[in-house]
Amino acid sequence: MPAATWPRSTRPPAHDLYLSQLSLVDFRSYAGLDLEFEPGVCVLVGPNGQGKTNVVEAVGYLATHGSHRVAQDTPLVRIGAQRAVIRGTVHNEDRSALLELEINPGRSNRARVNRNPVPRPRDALGYLRTVLFAPEDLALVKGDPAERRQFLDELLVARAPRFAGVRADYERALKQRNALLRSAAQLRRANRGAAVDMSTLDLWDGHLATAGAQLLAARLELVEALNPLVGKRYGEIAGRDSAVLEYRPSFESSTAPGSPVDESALREAMLEALVAGRREEIERGMTLLGPHRDELALLLDHGHGPVPAKAYASHGESWSFALSAKLAAFELLRAESLEPVLILDDVFAELDSSRRAQLAEVAATAEQVLITAAVEHDVPEGLGGMRYRVGKGTAELQP
Repeated sequence: MPAATWPRSTRPPAHDLYLSQLSLVDFRSYAGLDLEFEPGVCVLVGPNGQGKTNVVEAVGYLATHGSHRVAQDTPLVRIGAQRAVIRGTVHNEDRSALLELEINPGRSNRARVNRNPVPRPRDALGYLRTVLFAPEDLALVKGDPAERRQFLDELLVARAPRFAGVRADYERALKQRNALLRSAAQLRRANRGAAVDMSTLDLWDGHLATAGAQLLAARLELVEALNPLVGKRYGEIAGRDSAVLEYRPSFESSTAPGSPVDESALREAMLEALVAGRREEIERGMTLLGPHRDELALLLDHGHGPVPAKAYASHGESWSFALSAKLAAFELLRAESLEPVLILDDVFAELDSSRRAQLAEVAATAEQVLITAAVEHDVPEGLGGMRYRVGKGTAELQP
């Protein structure tokens, strides 16, 4: 199998990238499963609870190292098994890559590329890109800020896999800093308000601000790129009103919307904010500002000024906004990097005819799209292609 180097080399044209094989061992409900795919449409059909979503969840995990359904890895391993393994073969023009992920709850996961171990699992990111749209994506609009931050960060990593390292650096610094703040709070209470040596905290302030500024700068630039695409898609889907993304940092900086992002200025602003807020952070024993506390506001304008979609959007408008955000992510990736695999997990049954038509139109242009549906007629006409009938622990290719 030829060596695959495209995540770290010049980006190839956005075409001819697809997943050709998928193998699961002890993943969710599957003791073992082997599937073959082709470019174009593949539909997995079967009653709810039979394992359709488990298949596309595995594809998404292979691309992102995360699940759209759970935050922890433990539920991904079949009951009674110690680990799960996902293998997939990805083709990009005349090159191919065999990706292998070993999921070990409570221990470090492992990854291989073309059967060669990589130092860190994140070194296997970038070979496969996916954009997944599922009923859970309503949480983009109705859920907590963490859902929207995760949407941005997953898209950042899809665009540039190095941001997986930036996120890891930030989370490590945040964990260390929070531990120090808790210790400082306990010492201060034990010593009845006596001064506590903060020199080590100063060090972690620097680490946090360095990684935080990189992450914040990338998010700001991403929102700037996404905004026109989200607005265009929402107008097409809803046929009226306007939709806007607005990034709201948890600390003051001189960066204004639409202006060039100065990473060094963001770092200095974050350091100043950390120093200014230290007393309150020690009292509460936690870091109160930084990218982990930022908000991505989703705003709708019904003609009287922008309002938060979370509070004012109807159910249909919420679906429209979530769909617009995911389609904008798909368009952004295909325009500037490898064509992503589009995954549509049981969403057509949730959409009205207008939204179904919009989604089907985009799906028909994708290099590869994986669709799950409870019944065949949930899939719009025109999305022909491979069909798998999914039962408990099995998936049978239909003639």
